[in-house]
Amino acid sequence: MITSLLVANRGEIACRVFRTCRQLGIRTVAVHSDPDENALHARVADATVRLPGATPADTYLRGDLLVKAALAAGADAVHPGYGFLSENADFARAVRDAGLTWIGPPPEAIEAMASKTRAKELLGLTPLAEVTESDLPVLVKAAAGGGGRGMRVVRRLTDLDAELTAARAEALAAFGDDEVFVEPYIEDGRHVEVQILADAHGTVWALGTRDCSLQRRHQKVIEEAPAPGLTDALTAELYDTAVRAARAVDYTGAGTVEFLVADGRAHFLEMNTRLQVEHPVTEAVFGIDLVAAQIRVAEGERLEADPPRARGHAVEARLYAEDPAHDWAPQTGTLHRLAVPDSVRLDTGYTDGDTIGVHYDPLLAKAVAHAPTRAEAVRALADALDRATIHGPVTNRDLLVRSLRHKEFTSAHLDTGFYDRHLDELTSPAPDPYAPLAAALADAHARSRFGGWRNVPSQPQTKRYRMAGEDHEARYSPTRAGGFETEADGVRVVHADGDLVVLEVDGVRRRYEITRYGDQIYANSTHLTALPRFPDPTAQHAPGSLLAPMPGTVVRVAEGLAAGARVEAGQPLLWLEAMKMQHEIKAPTTGTLSALNAVPGQQVTVGSLLAVVELT
Repeated sequence: MITSLLVANRGEIACRVFRTCRQLGIRTVAVHSDPDENALHARVADATVRLPGATPADTYLRGDLLVKAALAAGADAVHPGYGFLSENADFARAVRDAGLTWIGPPPEAIEAMASKTRAKELLGLTPLAEVTESDLPVLVKAAAGGGGRGMRVVRRLTDLDAELTAARAEALAAFGDDEVFVEPYIEDGRHVEVQILADAHGTVWALGTRDCSLQRRHQKVIEEAPAPGLTDALTAELYDTAVRAARAVDYTGAGTVEFLVADGRAHFLEMNTRLQVEHPVTEAVFGIDLVAAQIRVAEGERLEADPPRARGHAVEARLYAEDPAHDWAPQTGTLHRLAVPDSVRLDTGYTDGDTIGVHYDPLLAKAVAHAPTRAEAVRALADALDRATIHGPVTNRDLLVRSLRHKEFTSAHLDTGFYDRHLDELTSPAPDPYAPLAAALADAHARSRFGGWRNVPSQPQTKRYRMAGEDHEARYSPTRAGGFETEADGVRVVHADGDLVVLEVDGVRRRYEITRYGDQIYANSTHLTALPRFPDPTAQHAPGSLLAPMPGTVVRVAEGLAAGARVEAGQPLLWLEAMKMQHEIKAPTTGTLSALNAVPGQQVTVGSLLAVVELT
């Protein structure tokens, strides 16, 4: 029996595995890099071991350090989570060679399936050896790992070499393996997968299907179980292929077989020899704890002959610290508050006051709703996210809510091109026009209470805020009775104090709960930045300035690029890496590069001046 378990991972997956361990009476061991010293997964574990360094290559990808940590902490088992070394056969062998129990499939099964190229060969499929014009578009993919890293769609042959280089660099940084391959790219198919669970006694369960078609940058955003609208024949084919793949490598434990479904046909993508981020939707539908099942299988227990019966429908949304309206740029900073209604399950690796850094994936949390029908589950999840309190860096919360309520999603017309078609409408600003007024009234009340307000009662007041990228002005006047009046048509101030403002707009009352973090203010879920009365004249940049859209590391500058060079509009100039993804910084216009301040290895913050392109 396992008594103490180390999770060779971080964040929400470590916290999620620890939760099951506590229920089973198993002690927990966490590992942490230096940036993660105070992370939630390190705080909730029974014991922690430091991995010196910051980058994944120096910490969570160091199998030797992880095994030493397990032995030093007295653990007798290792759970790899997902990502990092979860699909690394050498790591699995090292764990077993150290006398520890490996919570996962045999190293030989990982070796056969963890490389997408070898997995395809096992099923009689081969990647493209040479790409021609007739093969386009194609997809460049990392052979190891997943999560959308090391993946590039190529639509022009002239772009292939550059995308291969970028994919290799991203794959090496994320997985420690720069092998990539090329396969045909199927436009707008459905991403459907089958959850499998197998024991060491020959039983293999196919635990239903999941649809994971809503993706950005080939990384899943919203997932659900079961996948809606599949025919019985296609479902049976998916089950058969998944079970056949598992039996072909004597698989044990939890795993996922992924497909792209188009025109009623299923195309095998890969087999993930680990737990998936989206596993909670399967848990909800089948009433099973997959982590507990993994542990029991590793302890040698037998599965029942048949899997449990599926009930209802479950939907999961991934909450990311990113800005979908600006090329999904990852965001960093302090997460002041994260609270979601109890009606949904929340898996997270963060809590109030935690810092979101630049080194790892921007996933904040996963919210999961389960209900008797798909429509009810979708409605419940959208409502819970809409009511959630999220104070801190920009997130994709509004995108998730709008996606869940979009007519294509509610009617289950799903495919991987959803965000390509609808991103603009899903990210168009829809700020509350009365939020600046509510913030201004709360601020006025707070200042008057502490004696800072010395204006004549009838004198109009003005306060400026930035909301949804634009500046807004709120105007109000104090009354002799101690209240406030506003010049806005149809708006009456019912109540105003430092924490709560109630406005009556055309006869309908609106409540605004006000929360402040310095000059950052939240009126309900609307984020505002208080602006100074007089703008800072030093905060101006020359036309053509390229500013860092996110904090990160300059990993590459275009070959031969130097000040004075002629550049074309859209030409990639340099690459930033943040949260395990690489982002191109392109020339905004055709002209002359008059300044280049970025060098490889340089750490930059949001707004750092990287280069200047002068229009000539």
